[in-house]
Amino acid sequence: MDLQIIQQKIFTVRNHRVMMDFHLAELYHVETRVLKQAVKRNLNRFPEDFMFELTKDEWVKVITNCDKFPVNLRHFPIPPMAFTEQGVAMLSSVLRSQTAIEVNISIMRAFVLMRRIAMNYEELLKRIEELELNTDSRFNEIYQTLTQLLSIPEEQRERRPIGYVPASQSGAKTLPSRKK
Repeated sequence: MDLQIIQQKIFTVRNHRVMMDFHLAELYHVETRVLKQAVKRNLNRFPEDFMFELTKDEWVKVITNCDKFPVNLRHFPIPPMAFTEQGVAMLSSVLRSQTAIEVNISIMRAFVLMRRIAMNYEELLKRIEELELNTDSRFNEIYQTLTQLLSIPEEQRERRPIGYVPASQSGAKTLPSRKK
């Protein structure tokens, strides 16, 4: 099973990464109704941190943020069930087919991969923050130095030019030109 396909079916609801019942049913090659019946027959295996039913408001938010859902599901009156990683793992004990086992393994790998990506992302954020702090302190030093230089009175800032200065500007005597 392609992990990218599974990753596209993982959403964040109530600060949990979840998969919707209709996507799981599609992956397990069963009807959504069959999946829901199996879960309802075994509700004691699915506490709220494993599976929860979306409220209508949550469902509307998910639909608005993601246009990948089939049209017939967008307007379905009953919000879907959302399964966390642990809930998906529990589904393999409820749906006992070989397909369910193979799909579950792929889904677990997708969740693990997403966790790794998130950890790398957090590490990257830390490094960016450190870099910002470091550059902020350096720019602060430059800003302070420039402020000090600008606060020096004008008469102290005037200096004799450095480098070649034409004789007409320097006030020095010019040498007579040579005749040929």
